[in-house]
Amino acid sequence: MTNLNTKSKITWCPGCFNFQILNGFKNFINEEIKNGKRKEDFAIVSGIGCHGKIFDYVNLNGINALHGRVLPTAFGIKIGNPNLDIFGFSGDGDSYCEGMEHLIHAARYNSNITLLVHNNQIFALTIGQSTSTTETNYKDKINPEGNKLNPINPIKIMLSADASFVARVFAESKQIEEILEQTKKHKGFKFIEILQPCLIFHPDKNYKDHFYNLQNSGHDKTNFQEAFKKSLEWDYNEIKEDTKIPLGIFYQKQRETFEEKYWQLKDLVKNKNSWKDLKR
Repeated sequence: MTNLNTKSKITWCPGCFNFQILNGFKNFINEEIKNGKRKEDFAIVSGIGCHGKIFDYVNLNGINALHGRVLPTAFGIKIGNPNLDIFGFSGDGDSYCEGMEHLIHAARYNSNITLLVHNNQIFALTIGQSTSTTETNYKDKINPEGNKLNPINPIKIMLSADASFVARVFAESKQIEEILEQTKKHKGFKFIEILQPCLIFHPDKNYKDHFYNLQNSGHDKTNFQEAFKKSLEWDYNEIKEDTKIPLGIFYQKQRETFEEKYWQLKDLVKNKNSWKDLKR
């Protein structure tokens, strides 16, 4: 096993689901290295928020980016070296508020990057303000009478933006490992939303009683219409007795990646050259 630990003290709250995400990601990378990859084959990018501290706890190259700028940073790294396996870590505030425009265009560009969004439906690092996925009527310091806005549906948005891989999991180490294993079979932009209750400001509201697995239910992940229909089953609002929350891969369909559209990037991937070696 490769030592992916760092000397940084982990400062997440005891029991935070970020520990599960960190553990699942490390297990996945270690398995990749066991099967022939090197640590130098990977790069990570994180944003600002509780999720962003993951950058300090994984001994891999990368950049801790500005708020909302995970994807353009990851895209820049990918263009610089398209042979890297790049993983972006972002939060719901980071991706769905400040970074929404980058999220839409990342789906459109279809660069071979994996994005994991830690969605706890709250700005946890700044102690509990509502984000764009917070349920209606949630009370916080800036909404003492309750949030009046409806939450957005990121799965629906990603499907509408033509993302070629759209998935949702719960923040359990095994689920993280399993979905990352599935991303290996897909070239293009991989969007993975991780439902992650915040123990302090947005605790678990019986999520697990309402989960079901799309693949176990026979869902056809290549059927866009069916995927869109599944995305509507939960609107990110308050969970009720009859609420169903699908997990797994909503949609996966191979299409040309950004790197395959340009001969320069194709050459770098094929011959593992550097930019200075390119010849037309």
